[in-house]
Amino acid sequence: MHENRGRPVRLPELLAPAGSVDALLAAVAAGADAVYIGLGALNARAAARPVALDDFARACSCAHAHGVRVYVTENVYMRESELEDACALAQRAMAAGADALIVADAGFARLVRCRLPEVELHLSTQAGVVSAAGARLAAREFGVERVTCARELSVDEIAALCATGVDIEVFCHGAICICYSGACTFSALRRGRSANRGDCTQPCRLSYDLVDAQGGSRVQVTGDRLLCPRDYVSVAHLAELVRAGVAALKIEGRMKNPDYVYNVVRTYRAALDALAAGAPMEGEAATALLEQLGRSFNRGFTDAYLQGASGAELMSFERAINQGVRVGTVVERGHHEVVIELEGAVGAGDTLEIRTILPADAAADVPARWPLVPCEVDAAAGERIRVRCKRRVAPGSPVYLTASARVRADANGAVAAMRAELEADPSVCDRSVPGAMRTTGEAPAHVSAAAKPGPGLRDCPPAVSVIVCTPAEARAYRDDPRVHRVYVRASTLVELPDVSWPLSGMTVILDEVCRACDEARVRAWCRAASAVVCRNLGALQIALEEGATFEVAAPVSATNSETVRWLRDLGARRVWLPDELSCDELRAVIEAAPTRSCGALAYGAAQLMVCEHCLLTAEGACDGDHAACARRRAQRFLVEADGTRLPVRVDAHGRTRIFNASPLDRRDMLGALVGTGIGSLLVDGELLDEDELACVLDELSCERDRIWRACRA
Repeated sequence: MHENRGRPVRLPELLAPAGSVDALLAAVAAGADAVYIGLGALNARAAARPVALDDFARACSCAHAHGVRVYVTENVYMRESELEDACALAQRAMAAGADALIVADAGFARLVRCRLPEVELHLSTQAGVVSAAGARLAAREFGVERVTCARELSVDEIAALCATGVDIEVFCHGAICICYSGACTFSALRRGRSANRGDCTQPCRLSYDLVDAQGGSRVQVTGDRLLCPRDYVSVAHLAELVRAGVAALKIEGRMKNPDYVYNVVRTYRAALDALAAGAPMEGEAATALLEQLGRSFNRGFTDAYLQGASGAELMSFERAINQGVRVGTVVERGHHEVVIELEGAVGAGDTLEIRTILPADAAADVPARWPLVPCEVDAAAGERIRVRCKRRVAPGSPVYLTASARVRADANGAVAAMRAELEADPSVCDRSVPGAMRTTGEAPAHVSAAAKPGPGLRDCPPAVSVIVCTPAEARAYRDDPRVHRVYVRASTLVELPDVSWPLSGMTVILDEVCRACDEARVRAWCRAASAVVCRNLGALQIALEEGATFEVAAPVSATNSETVRWLRDLGARRVWLPDELSCDELRAVIEAAPTRSCGALAYGAAQLMVCEHCLLTAEGACDGDHAACARRRAQRFLVEADGTRLPVRVDAHGRTRIFNASPLDRRDMLGALVGTGIGSLLVDGELLDEDELACVLDELSCERDRIWRACRA
């Protein structure tokens, strides 16, 4: 929290997105306190237009002249070969005028903290912090000054994070990923482009069906965008967030145009300024703010997460594209024109969308058409206007404004003025990138870019471990000489609370999510099991507090040896590498990391998403009693447009997990991996029956032994 531009009331920083220099200038003109922008390819928006370093330096000077800070995003999970380039880019960005770096990768964060100790670090939402425990660990282990928490948190949960004393940044507006950030491999495993690398193909915006085991559709909602959330909006909750103690309010949108940035920033600026003046916008004034926000791209708005909800109210089932804002209703149909009665102002040059209500005599197979038509006049709410429209639409059809000429004109004018200022100021125009920042000149023991595998590479073959789903499997494989360790998911144990599990000899795989409501269960597993697998920074902190034997797996993603070394130094018995890594990427990490420290899935269910939203709400109203829900007990599949069926599981807490249609099979990689120093190969029995699991284990063990003998020969 800080004093904003001399205002008497302390407000959160208003942080705006900038996918280009013009977007940065729009944010500054609209009243942002800070902007965040990507340089190079190692940021979470790979498709954003590149910004040259000299242009960035000049933009920084301009921003600083207006008291606006500039943050650079390097918030992807780094591959082994990228760490040095990423550090060099960080150094150049800071020398060019950046005020902080936004990072997600643990190894990279620690490397930057070591080499550039003066740099201010902010932890990206990609790191998956959802609890006070996670925030404490991030501040201590990475040395970050700020943590951006997950969008899924309620206001009360956000307040608990702020109470840690760590500066907490929250999203206040923009697009929502339906999967927890940093935990999605849908795009990577289904489309070959990783969301965790900023190259998401946005599968959550596509059409799907939800079917049962027989293939019958279970969808009861209108629409087929079953994974598409509305856009996040917090303008009605700003006072609560200020009271919670948030350090920054972050607007999503580095892929958005400057006019979007300008309009959203100026709207939140107005709301915050009113709050600071002791006159928070309520009633009609608050409605006017939402209407103003609706004049820029949006998929409809939701504040469900802030209220602790994640059901159908979160979703935009019908559409994944811009919905605009409602401005009127068709009241009369003429020849190639309609008459619209306005409930909101429109202007010449606006684009209107008529959401057609089909006439009563329309045939059943006639599709609904939503024509886009130009507005040719300026008019206020309450007036009637005539608009050209050739399509047949019925009176009563709602009319939405989807593109505002006034917003574009305001933004263009503001950016033009900022551009003129940029070009007129010699101190800005002549700005060149300063020399290199001072570095420490040496790395601590946990940072060693030249690390190689130690001795003992071929002392023994990699172990084979298995994830089981029943107590019978657990007992059988616990005594199986082929199996090194037996694992079970915590979500499986919750489903069978009255069944006797041999936990003293098992490792429990904790959930990917560890919110405040999950902490008691996590502590219980840490105490009862022989070991746990931590998949969230908060769970990792709890395991350390409980003195538990622990391993680590994605979404605590170890995609480079620096992250592996940190986790091993922290006490991890094993570090499981992410499913989305290729064979070459696996080899690079394993060979650079301590010998036998890493493991990888060799065969089994590949999870694509974990969502707080229960996908089964598409089947109709839900009473919220997830544990007792009968729908969860039946098989469900999410069906893609080409007919591919993706298994769906909803746990006792209402969280949805979506799995790939076929198992991840890395058995053809064994020849490349067995001799690298990999410690363990994992077989996941989640979606396998007992015979399939036994067969895979037998084949994997035999092939591993054959390759091992060849390596030693």
